[in-house]
Amino acid sequence: MGDHGESAALLAGLSGALTAFGHRLMARVYYADTDFSGVVYHARYLEFLERGRSDYLRLTGVHHTELADGKHGEKIVWVVRRMEIDFRIPARIDDILTVDTRTETISGARIFMAQQLKRGEEVLVEAKVEAAIIGENGRPRRFPREWVAAFMPKVVPQD
Repeated sequence: MGDHGESAALLAGLSGALTAFGHRLMARVYYADTDFSGVVYHARYLEFLERGRSDYLRLTGVHHTELADGKHGEKIVWVVRRMEIDFRIPARIDDILTVDTRTETISGARIFMAQQLKRGEEVLVEAKVEAAIIGENGRPRRFPREWVAAFMPKVVPQD
């Protein structure tokens, strides 16, 4: 059975897309994401948000595996240092969610991101995330200068 270009099209949509404000990813809510009441279990929202941040990194050229393998010198990893979440409206099975991620500021070893999970135009969850990069010894590493331009929004969205 031939591919006929479907793999490239599927992969292109798999990681979402970079936007003028940061990154956008679409995700479907599956049965496994829900609790006994049929709404998304609260911890699953963290997974949707993580996918948004990870794909944002990947599309800007920052790959977790390359960092952990030490491809850029020392082995480094990303860690979430702090997260603030506002659960507004529940998502339900089969909902199509939009995960919007943008960088607010970068300071030293830390990056501050804002994320929204939406169903259409309806904001379901908002999160503020402080992440950092650390070396093998667990100590913070300064955010590489060449990443700053890739992560800072070209346009700040109007809320």
